[in-house]
This record gives sequence, C-alpha cells and structure tokens, in this order.
Amino acid sequence: MEHKEISKAVLKRLPGYLAYLKNTQEGGSLYISATALANALGMGEVQVRKDLAMVSNGGRPKVGYLRQGLIDDIEQFLGYDNTTDAVLVGAGKLGQALCGYSGFEAYGLNILAAFDLMPAAETTVEGKPILPVSKMQSFCKSHKVLMGIITVPAGQAQRVCDQMIECGIKAIWNFAPTHLEVPEGILVQNENMATSLAVLSMHLQAQIKDKK
Repeated sequence: MEHKEISKAVLKRLPGYLAYLKNTQEGGSLYISATALANALGMGEVQVRKDLAMVSNGGRPKVGYLRQGLIDDIEQFLGYDNTTDAVLVGAGKLGQALCGYSGFEAYGLNILAAFDLMPAAETTVEGKPILPVSKMQSFCKSHKVLMGIITVPAGQAQRVCDQMIECGIKAIWNFAPTHLEVPEGILVQNENMATSLAVLSMHLQAQIKDKK
C-alpha cells in the first residue's frame, strides 16, 4: 500500500503492536481486530484503528486483520526487512553490549564496527572491530554508512556527533544524556535512560501511596 506521512508518536507505538502480535501468534487466532489489540494493550480503540490504517489496508469489517499479514505490513513499514548499516562510537560497557546484541538483526540494524579514542590493538566484539575514531570517516565513506550510535559520556557527545555528520551520517541514535545540536536534515533519536527511570520511579511511588 502507499504509506501516508506518519508522526513520531505513531512510529513509537508501532513496535509495541508488533511485539504483541509476534508474542501471541503461536496458538492464537489467525485474525485479530483493532478492538482486541487495543484491549490487550490498554489503549484506545480509535487510536489503534487509526494507527493500523496508516500502515496496512488488510483490515476487514467484523473480521479484523490477518495476524501474519499485519505483522508483515508493520515490519515492512518500519523497514525491518531492509538492513541498515551503522557505526557506534564509545566502546565502553554499553557500547560493547549493543555491538554484541544479536537481536538488532530482527529490526534490520547491523552495527558494522565500533570506534573509540583509544581502543586496544585488534579488539573485536562478536567479530566486529573496534577501531580508532580517526578511521571513522574513511570507514563510513567506503561502507556508505548513514546511521551512527553514540554511547560516549555527555561531555564528548557533541564532538562525536559533529564528527559523525562530517562522515556523512544522517541519522543518530544518541544514548548520551545530553541535547545534541545538529543541522537541518539530520535526525537525532535520544534514548534517555534517566527519563525512563524517573517515570518508573514516579509510578512506583504512586503505587506505594495508593496502598497506604
């Protein structure tokens, strides 16, 4: 189907739908309705129905969506069927953990290499090289890399971001707890662990208060 322009809010919800559909596929019905999906995820039926209509035209009145067909449509829309090569800068514990995570393959992400200021000689993570940052530009150019992942401390993040942009990178997944200044046309997705932890902590505090 011809995809419409979609908001970031919808993009953030689609992986949740996909995860539920995949996790409940075995032994479940061949079809699923927007109503059933909304009830299972504790969401509004109208919102779910609108979201699914943005990425799939497979829904049928009183029947719903063929579950596998909906999975395929969402994966195709999110680009999971197309592999995106990326490089990572910051080969500390977090960076190495991300490099070694094989689950990214299911989402179409392939981290080709990691870069660090002072990597140990001939170091690898799950067969992926850890190279000096000085080699990043030539590596990105030769491999046509357009996505970068930042896992350095906050104080180094902007400099690394600038270097990535000089290398031709157009999309950055930022794990550093800081705001990055980028020119128009460069997309930054921040993965703020402090924000997520704060939300979880407030939820727990509210739950504890309700029980008193």
